[in-house]
Amino acid sequence: MSSSIINVRQILLLFYIFNTIAYASDPKKPRARDLGIPFNGIPGKYNSIIDVPGVEVGFSTIIKGDSIRTGVTAIFPRGASKVLQNQPCFANWFSLNGNGEMTGIHWITESGFLTTPILITNTNSIGICHDSLFKWYLTRNVSTPMVNIFNVSLPVVAETYDGLLNDINGFHVKQEHVFEALDNSKGSDPIIPEGNVGGGTGMISFGFKAGTGTSSRFIENLNYTVGVLVQSNFGRKSQLIIAGVPVGEEILKIEKNNTMVPDKDMGSIIVIIATDAPLLPHQLKRLTHRASLGIGKLGGIGGDSSGDIFLAFSTVDISDKTSTTKTVEFLLNDEINPLFEATIQCVEEAIVNAMVAAETMIGHNGFKVDAISHETLIKILKKYNKLND
Repeated sequence: MSSSIINVRQILLLFYIFNTIAYASDPKKPRARDLGIPFNGIPGKYNSIIDVPGVEVGFSTIIKGDSIRTGVTAIFPRGASKVLQNQPCFANWFSLNGNGEMTGIHWITESGFLTTPILITNTNSIGICHDSLFKWYLTRNVSTPMVNIFNVSLPVVAETYDGLLNDINGFHVKQEHVFEALDNSKGSDPIIPEGNVGGGTGMISFGFKAGTGTSSRFIENLNYTVGVLVQSNFGRKSQLIIAGVPVGEEILKIEKNNTMVPDKDMGSIIVIIATDAPLLPHQLKRLTHRASLGIGKLGGIGGDSSGDIFLAFSTVDISDKTSTTKTVEFLLNDEINPLFEATIQCVEEAIVNAMVAAETMIGHNGFKVDAISHETLIKILKKYNKLND
């Protein structure tokens, strides 16, 4: 009897894993706007960070057995070829709450330059990603002078904690996974997977399955684009607000809160902001501050145990120089407000996209996290007349 029960459980688990992997690559998977959720602003062509010209994104999603639910996300600010040619871009960062990690930020503060791809993973895999990114560069640049190699010796690697769904202390992210994320990055494919993919595979937000999400805004009067990618892993269910509606409170009225997810403001969020607007490092710092407002619109409070760390970069080419000087153009400060607004809108929508795309997941020690019900969400927004036709 017990043997047959075990076999049934194994079959169900394999069925779940197969469907999770298939769903992650399904281009027909609905996004928040597909459900009729209203958002302000004009999205880019793909409503994705790759709407910013040059940006490329890659993933390695690791789902194995009944305990491994993790991965790596790679972001190339100006494409892999530009990184390999040591072409930097202006960047800056901000921490809303610092109970988290993003490596390489001290040199970004000092120099204003981002010189490496950005990796996002789980908390315990910062080290392997840091080392592997540098090794990846060496394997792809065997003839590069050592002075240029120094430019990528302080990689940017960020994390959020997936230890509820993932056997995080098993250290399952390996060099091969980092290389996979870096090597499969692309900017031409309009479909960036969301939800249970890459570094976001085992992440949770507002008591529901979440993970990776993205969004973009086109600013017509300036002809610039802002794009955002998030690894979302924060918030309590009761805090969740979507389109101004207290969705979390309404769900708690409808459904019993029998989730295995602790009712605590725990976890973190990493926000990567890209733009083709010509912004200087101090202006990009101002842009990162606005990510906090996008999180706040959804009910996030930047809790004590949360690592809310944001990085922004401009894709404008600053690599060429004449002699010892370089001349660059920059957007006037009194023209920057539309970019602030776009950033807030992108962060808000990217987080909701991560939740809408995510699938219910069972992981380490049988821990289960439900995806937010599309039907329930639509019902609640209709109640408040907040659903687009």
